Amino acid sequence: MESFVGLLKTMRPKQWTKNLILFAGILFSNNLFDFDLLRLSIAGFLLFCIFSGNVYIVNDIVDKEKDQLHPKKRNRPIASGKVSVLKAIIFLFISMIFSFVVAYKINYLFFIIGLIYFILVTLYSFVLKHIVILDVMTISIGFVLRAVAGVVIIDVRISPWLLLCTFLLSLFLALHKRKSEMELIAKGNKKSRKILEEYTPELLNDMLHIVTSSTVMAYSLYTFSASGSMYMMGTIPFVIFGIFRYQYIVHKKGMGENPELVLLSDVPLIVDIVLWAVSCIFILYFV
Repeated sequence: MESFVGLLKTMRPKQWTKNLILFAGILFSNNLFDFDLLRLSIAGFLLFCIFSGNVYIVNDIVDKEKDQLHPKKRNRPIASGKVSVLKAIIFLFISMIFSFVVAYKINYLFFIIGLIYFILVTLYSFVLKHIVILDVMTISIGFVLRAVAGVVIIDVRISPWLLLCTFLLSLFLALHKRKSEMELIAKGNKKSRKILEEYTPELLNDMLHIVTSSTVMAYSLYTFSASGSMYMMGTIPFVIFGIFRYQYIVHKKGMGENPELVLLSDVPLIVDIVLWAVSCIFILYFV
């Protein structure tokens, strides 16, 4: 049981909030109350949690010796010895076969997207995260693949606005993560990632200015053309508040390094996201 709990921790459950983007497809295609499609979306979400968790297991197996030298990472189940490498490999093998076989049986295109995602994130862990600019863009592409998976599993049309907004918002989060990591290094509180040597605070600020304004504009343009557009424009303030609130948290509380924790811990941001989601559901389904 201890090994199983350790393996679940290795799969990083706190990171699974990123997979909620899979539900965007069913929400914005006006199928949220089609329970057959909703079950498919939930299945897709759970499978992507396994896909992403498997990548973390691979990463921790390969980086075991390096993690043992890190003050925090040495406490990870595999690095600390709580979970043996052999058990991790066996669990990984079973988990991969199970998840991909189920994905294939549910939807062939979903299976292909999941496989591409797994390969991309694995490449990121070992190669792409060391290439400047491409590192943050790869993170964003991973979110786009999640959004695409959420669409293909229920077999609806892919909205270009969904993909664009997903790409820009995830790029916004990734750039803030890099910026926060640089600030922690400047304070002597964090060991440097090699890729951070390629960035400067000025470069990151310039990139964030472009991405932040582009995110707001892309979402605004979506609302102009969406179903019930006159009312959907009323959700723009929630998006602007969410972006500003996140920037406030990053600058005042120094939590930009862990965006998944922000989404789970900041009450005003959680309330804002819930109000945005409820507003979208009400406008799209009841107006």
